Amino acid sequence: MKRILTDAWHESFVRFALFSFCLGFWYTGLSFFYFPLLGVAWLIDGGLHRLNQTIKEPLVQAILLLCMFLLLGLLWGDIPEDGRMKWLKYFILLIFIPLYALLNRTRLPWAIGGLVMGYFCVLALGIYQWLVMGVQGIPLLGMSYLSFSAMLGIGVIVAICLADLSHSIKLGIVLWIVALVLLLIQFHQNGRILLFATLITLLFLAFLRYKMEIRKFIVVSISVLMITSIFAYSSAAFQDRWTQAKNDVELLQQGNYSSSLGYRLAMWDVGLHGIAEHPLLGLGTGAPESYFENTILTYKNGIYKDLPAFQETAHYHNDWIEIGMHIGILGILALMFLFWGWYQAFKKNQLDLLGAGLLSYIFLAGLTDTFIIFSRTQILLLIVTAIAICWQRKVR
Repeated sequence: MKRILTDAWHESFVRFALFSFCLGFWYTGLSFFYFPLLGVAWLIDGGLHRLNQTIKEPLVQAILLLCMFLLLGLLWGDIPEDGRMKWLKYFILLIFIPLYALLNRTRLPWAIGGLVMGYFCVLALGIYQWLVMGVQGIPLLGMSYLSFSAMLGIGVIVAICLADLSHSIKLGIVLWIVALVLLLIQFHQNGRILLFATLITLLFLAFLRYKMEIRKFIVVSISVLMITSIFAYSSAAFQDRWTQAKNDVELLQQGNYSSSLGYRLAMWDVGLHGIAEHPLLGLGTGAPESYFENTILTYKNGIYKDLPAFQETAHYHNDWIEIGMHIGILGILALMFLFWGWYQAFKKNQLDLLGAGLLSYIFLAGLTDTFIIFSRTQILLLIVTAIAICWQRKVR
């Protein structure tokens, strides 16, 4: 009897940990609670004893390799005195290990329940802030408009891929409606690059799905373009951002880089210069931010020297340049391995389309921002991955 009660408590605790983590990760103020909770649940569940089996997953191997290289990079890096340590967010990827190891057939509903409940609560808050308060993002959660737009884009891609996998016509229609609503809301957010990443990913998914049926691909592509035109015309935020992009180009023509576009071009220019100077091992973990501020004083006669006043230096607005600055080609190869391992996690479970969609979105968004270390987005993607793999194992 005592053994039965112990096992029941153990299982209840693990389910509670999964539900709490998938529900609460949106609010970073609770990270001191849900991260340790998931870790304790993993240890209680014998995670260390099954670690060898977990490491066989290519995605886990890729995450461990990237984190190991970043730790090694501290040997030749320079942690800034002002505490800017954005690179620590790469280590959030490690949360996939306990999450993936804990999920099984009986625990899956708890993780799905927490994720769906949390997603739609955050969505409701975002809609309220947009329609009622006239505010972008969700200040209550400390969530920027970029993070909110990113979660909308992920929702669109997941909904469409699930609609394609569904054998129920009614469920498929509901998922398509959800995807369209999320896309409409994303059009009213200021994250223009993330919106474009969503739209390009949708066209890419259409190509993968109907590449052998050209007529259907053309019809779907035209439909996406028509919906894009309608949503863009109805969105004041989209039109404002389009006007801002034109203004950014005009400032660039005047040699002024104090704009969203100009700042990114400057960061990429200096970043590629830094990688060229230290191609193999990079500048070392933690050094890139100070490198930018020191280099721009003299680089190209100081044309970028006033940019720290325009925006605080935090990262290089590009996943590949960012990791290349930290640990050079070693880091870029590790990031490529991460993308490969991530896709393989979907492919070997017959979820090629979902994997291609999510990885395409991550790649496109990461060309203009350090998308891979958007903390909430990063965790959302890991949860979706773990749940999708576990669900597919269940149905098989």
